[in-house]
Amino acid sequence: MSAALPRIAILATGGTIAGKASSASQTVGYKPGSASVQDILDSVPGLSDVAEITAVQVANIGSEDMTDHIWTKLVRETEEQLADPEIDGVVITHGTDTLEETAFLLNLILKSDKPIVIVGSMRPATSISADGPMNLLNAVRTACSEKSVGKGVLVVLNDEIHGARDVTKTNTTNCATFASPRLGALGFVTGGIVDFYKASVKPHTTQTQFTSALLNGSDLPLTDIIYAHANEDSRLIETSAATGAKGIVYAGMGNGSVHVNALKGLREAIEKGVIVIRSSRTGSGAVVDSAPEWSEVGMINGGTLNPQKARILLQLCLASGLGREEIIEAFNRY
Repeated sequence: MSAALPRIAILATGGTIAGKASSASQTVGYKPGSASVQDILDSVPGLSDVAEITAVQVANIGSEDMTDHIWTKLVRETEEQLADPEIDGVVITHGTDTLEETAFLLNLILKSDKPIVIVGSMRPATSISADGPMNLLNAVRTACSEKSVGKGVLVVLNDEIHGARDVTKTNTTNCATFASPRLGALGFVTGGIVDFYKASVKPHTTQTQFTSALLNGSDLPLTDIIYAHANEDSRLIETSAATGAKGIVYAGMGNGSVHVNALKGLREAIEKGVIVIRSSRTGSGAVVDSAPEWSEVGMINGGTLNPQKARILLQLCLASGLGREEIIEAFNRY
């Protein structure tokens, strides 16, 4: 192994990329987080020609089971690796279900310009056409590239490079599931060549006010997502406010539209001190001022953040002790 190769730390958390099924043709109903990080590395021919690898098994779960405590462990390990002057970049293997949430959290709190790349797969490691090995190879290539420095947390799957803020999972099973709706990929890995065509203009990593100290071993402030629908009422909103929620993200219809039957519950929650963010269930587009009665009661616009990412930003704001006006500013900024 050449000493001149970049040194990349691979932190494994489980997911489909570490999943195993009973047959090579089975692409659903498998057990995620079954393979070790060493098993994953052994499945990638040519990886040792690209980088010198350090591997750490942080967790081995299906990412639908992600918790604040695992996030804390992952953040601590990532920071330790980034602080090592001999490490050039970090790659995190992750299940796809909550990959975008982990990516956005890290994008807001890590304080390093070194490349940080999150990667997963849509087919288990035992599949006849597993996408994990190529995804991981491309993720390592991206982490090795000087072009990735200072770009914030990146997500690499299916030969595409996306920014953590805008990327989301758009399909239940397709390998081309990850996309940045209306905004597009930042770059591509083509024939092993990493190239970027744009960068996110929103603050990230070293440019943000949030730090990993907000993950202090306890859960982040309780924040719920309430999904709008026809014939809605206020029961879930009332329950959320009554059982300790400090924030609610309302995934409204269209431009964050609020059902008339939900408005009373949201108003009462705000009067109790709960911060309410108006987001959208549509999947793309910015939530901006609309009906005056929604802003008059104190709801905050979520911009282009989808509900699950709006929740993370709100949790970090609440954990930081920000007031309502400061939270409005944070949502405008990030």
